[in-house]
Amino acid sequence: MQGIFISMEGPDGSGKSTQIELLKSYLESKGYDEIIITREPGGTVISEAIRGIILNKDYSEMGYMTEALLYASARAQLVSEVIKPALEADKAVISDRFVDSSAVYQGMARGLGVDVAYQINSYAIQGIMPQLTIHMDLPAKVGISRKKEQAELDRMELETLEFHEKVAEGYRTLAKLAPERIRTIDATMGIEDIHGKIVSYVEDILARA
Repeated sequence: MQGIFISMEGPDGSGKSTQIELLKSYLESKGYDEIIITREPGGTVISEAIRGIILNKDYSEMGYMTEALLYASARAQLVSEVIKPALEADKAVISDRFVDSSAVYQGMARGLGVDVAYQINSYAIQGIMPQLTIHMDLPAKVGISRKKEQAELDRMELETLEFHEKVAEGYRTLAKLAPERIRTIDATMGIEDIHGKIVSYVEDILARA
């Protein structure tokens, strides 16, 4: 088996975690005996510590560039420690968010610029990009309503509805810029219907690999 890297993107509450678990089972059925599941920010001891800073709701004064650089720092550690070694060992990696999230959240919603977000992260990702990115498209109001039902909201989730609407629209814009890699799925569909769509896209990637 060749290494494969898939990222799952979308607004908060779009159901990424559920679909990642289903995708893991599917890849196991295809012969991948070790599948690495990780998340951003996080996935390593250092990256999780940075996550604690980024998402701490007491740090409302955090500057946008500070936020962007912290995300990039957590990502750099994750790539070096987990993602790059896993792909070199021909393992499958599924990440709950990757660099596209910075392009959307900091580049678009925060207004830093998409090019700036990717430039900052060019050092962090070491040339590694997912072969496939699943974009779970969901209206911002629906996503935040789901999150409120699940748990206490973190600093990013506590942002205004206007911010989350910019995020949702930002993902749609980004998907149009990279249609060969970023595949959009209507996240209001049923769980099995969404999984079926994801499998169809993954099968294309596996066939090319």
